[in-house]
Amino acid sequence: MTDSKYFTTTKKGEIFELKAELNSDKKEKKKEAVKKVIASMTVGKDVSALFPDVVNCMQTDNLELKKLVYLYLMNYAKSQPDMAIMAVNTFVKDCEDPNPLIRALAVRTMGCIRVDKITEYLCEPLRKCLKDEDPYVRKTAAVCVAKLHDINAQLVEDQGFLDTLKDLISDSNPMVVANAVAALSEIAESHPNSNLLDLNPQSINKLLTALNECTEWGQIFILDCLANYTPRDDRESQSICERVTPRLSHANSAVVLSAVKVLMKFMEMLPKDLDYYGTLLKKLAPPLVTLLSAEPELQYVALRNINLIVQKRPEILKHEMKVFFVKYNDPIYVKLEKLDIMIRLASQANIAQVLAELKEYATEVDVDFVRKAVRAIGRCAIKVEQSAERCVSTLLDLIQTKVNYVVQEAIVVIKDIFRKYPNKYESVIATLCENLDSLDEPEARAAMIWIVGEYAERIDNADELLESFLEGFHDESTQVQLQLLTAIVKLFLKKPTETQELVQQVLSLATQDSDNPDLRDRGYIYWRLLSTDPVAAKEVVLAEKPLISEETDLIEPTLLEELICHIGTLASVYHKPPSAFVEGSRGVMHKRLPARTGSGEGTECPDVGNAAGGSAPEAAPSIIPSQGDLLGDLLNLDLAPPTTTGPTPSTSGMQMGGMDLLGGGLDSLMDESEPPHVPLQTDPPQSPSPQPPSPVYTHTDYTYTDYSHTDSPPDHSSTEHSPPAELGGDIGGSPAMGAGFGAAPTVMPASLNAPVGGGLGDLFDLGGGVGMPMGAYIPPKTVWLPAMKAKGLEISGTFARRAGVIQMELVLTNKAMSVMTDFAIQFNRNSFGLAPAGPLQVLTPLGPNQTIEVSLPLSTVGPVMKMDPLNNLQVAVKNNIDVFYFSCQYPISMLFVEDGKMERQVFLATWKDIPNDNESQFQIQDCHLNSEAASNKLQGSNIFTIAKRTVEGQDMLYMSIKLSNGIWVLAELKVQAGNPNYTISLKCRAPEVSQCVFQCYEAVLKN
Repeated sequence: MTDSKYFTTTKKGEIFELKAELNSDKKEKKKEAVKKVIASMTVGKDVSALFPDVVNCMQTDNLELKKLVYLYLMNYAKSQPDMAIMAVNTFVKDCEDPNPLIRALAVRTMGCIRVDKITEYLCEPLRKCLKDEDPYVRKTAAVCVAKLHDINAQLVEDQGFLDTLKDLISDSNPMVVANAVAALSEIAESHPNSNLLDLNPQSINKLLTALNECTEWGQIFILDCLANYTPRDDRESQSICERVTPRLSHANSAVVLSAVKVLMKFMEMLPKDLDYYGTLLKKLAPPLVTLLSAEPELQYVALRNINLIVQKRPEILKHEMKVFFVKYNDPIYVKLEKLDIMIRLASQANIAQVLAELKEYATEVDVDFVRKAVRAIGRCAIKVEQSAERCVSTLLDLIQTKVNYVVQEAIVVIKDIFRKYPNKYESVIATLCENLDSLDEPEARAAMIWIVGEYAERIDNADELLESFLEGFHDESTQVQLQLLTAIVKLFLKKPTETQELVQQVLSLATQDSDNPDLRDRGYIYWRLLSTDPVAAKEVVLAEKPLISEETDLIEPTLLEELICHIGTLASVYHKPPSAFVEGSRGVMHKRLPARTGSGEGTECPDVGNAAGGSAPEAAPSIIPSQGDLLGDLLNLDLAPPTTTGPTPSTSGMQMGGMDLLGGGLDSLMDESEPPHVPLQTDPPQSPSPQPPSPVYTHTDYTYTDYSHTDSPPDHSSTEHSPPAELGGDIGGSPAMGAGFGAAPTVMPASLNAPVGGGLGDLFDLGGGVGMPMGAYIPPKTVWLPAMKAKGLEISGTFARRAGVIQMELVLTNKAMSVMTDFAIQFNRNSFGLAPAGPLQVLTPLGPNQTIEVSLPLSTVGPVMKMDPLNNLQVAVKNNIDVFYFSCQYPISMLFVEDGKMERQVFLATWKDIPNDNESQFQIQDCHLNSEAASNKLQGSNIFTIAKRTVEGQDMLYMSIKLSNGIWVLAELKVQAGNPNYTISLKCRAPEVSQCVFQCYEAVLKN
């Protein structure tokens, strides 16, 4: 008889009956009673009243009965914690049972009882089980540690269970190894900075050995753990790939995807010219193809992952186009995904095959699928230029079918083709115009109107066609009305005499009879343009349009890298990073692929010798941590403003000694007889410890500040004369700066106030006096985000430094049809910690074709991460339409602070102390300034001349620069009269900055 009998309804007094049966002396009757209790519990009845009676049944040798009692215990322990303590003695006893199955069962149940009172009693039994002679008990105990850590992390750490868990990675049994890895990974996820899985080549070797003998889920745990390891060099990377490759032929698709994830990550470190690299690419294709023969749900998961792989490495599946051809019985979600991958793999070699297939799909019965197929033909035309003609002819064939929704999609797509290839396929316009009457969807009508307006001069009856749309103007959607207004204005500018009445009619409809503010505003703008300056109107309305880009639907590269690291998880199916959909994720770590390099990455700073004053050696300032997490948090701009931990300045003595790298050049400047330097009224105060402080960065995660919900920037007036150490949380000066954000330097640098030809200049013998410095160099504005990539929002801008404050000067232009509001901005981590110091002040809605200039103050206390190039800044701008991403490069001169003038003695000692390997030499060509003019110009950008010498008709200027993060750059500029080419030598403890500093010299001197 089956167990279904236990679920049949029983009499009213069943609790009393069960109680009697549970206390029966007969073992069989007792077992039957416990089964009935579990059945009642399963269907949701409250049987907690029987807790003491069920617990009494634990004292049995019958394994089946014990399992049932433990199941009941797990369910009700939380609601009856005091009663649950009664079971503790039995647990302890069962953990020493001769039967390993009972020992394992006891330890498993202990881990599942989430009651604080009990946990401390479980430590001893768990410790014994972790060192049990039977591997089955050890592997169960390993998982129990992770469960216990979730209940009481401190207890697990105090009891030393984590160390025992680490020891289990070296266990002889592969399943124990797999469970230990799974437990440590689980714990590490909730404590991302704990470094529990301290992976090294030895432990990796043990994991790879265990990999071959594990169960399939054990293999997944180990592979996921391997994916978090960064090999030292390409040889180690290749070795791991070779040992992981056999997993690609596993029957379990989850194992295959985990293996693909490891290989995709480690391939980044392999040189592309390596034979093994090509072999690996070939080996990756068959397992991915095999995944597509599974059931539809698995196919969909595989296709979503393949979509990411194809964007990163299309060469893996470039010869496998046929497997992505749609089958008649595929569900719609599989069909649409296959279609997407087909377009990504389309190339000149296979385009004929793809087009024939897409044309076939366009005759299917599923409307959504047909629409996507027609759009796919257009995307192929835009992607593969050689196929454009064939695509257009295929679209015309489809239009001839006269199927309404096919015709409409084809017209929308042809509009995009016209944008990509202007003046090439306009011969098809006549065919399009024949189908005007059948268009009923707003997007198709708007596309057709755009085509008529854009090519009005080629269409004889363009005015009649547009007039036919005008009859039902108020019934049209906003999209069509806006397009119609623009098209008729274009027509008027091309054929003014014939269409004057038509343009007056549409302007009247748009401005006087419409309630839509977008339409009304555009109508007024056109009216005023046409009435005041028709020539300007022509330049604006008929301006040349930018070509549309090939791939607008590719995932942003840094997000793609993170998703590749999450292959085989939900993130790879959603195409979103875990932080976007895992709620309350304390420890969601942002991952990225390793950099391709021969032997490790990151640049170490040279060791610094002992200071003259006997102070301890200290690490030189360097450009902070190498690559960590990237754009994850930019996807979610609605974060509460976090508190950022400001950099902590540390002091150091001056490092002396070392050879004179200038061959006595600077020593001649240091004359014994020179009068001692007396600080002038205008001199900046000199610190007793002139060596620049080394900033200590304590940021461990994103600390982006979202000001989108604040009314005004924070008030910084109180920081004006505070010392750097006291600057407030979100905002404030860098530790190397002498004033907070928004404050002028405490004392102006001498050279700004000193009289011409006197003061500090004479003390430094700057040859007859240095004139007043010019203003800081500000680069011209450039377009950072084109409108076609941001749904009509164009962002251009530049950076400037004014009165010690870095400004990001933005020009926002709305080239879309709709109003834009709710602007907010965030930066990704960057090399120098640049972050917005206030909200993006766009106080009024940005209407269509409207431009606004905004100045955004920046601070240098944001999160830090080394970028490539060093001055790269990744920005996210959010408005009511979407979030848009772009990268720009700031001139490093924005970071040159006002107190960057070194004393001559300090300069000489520092120059000697910086290793010769850190010196870089560059040529500045076609510069026609004399040394004095060059010095003046550079001083405007906080590049200070310390001293000047003339040797054999050549002026030698010695200069110092201090960056906002405390890095000092020393320079020697050689200027020869009559020679337009300068030579500049730069020395710095962080030589990575030298190239950027040279570019600043070049920009400042040449502009």
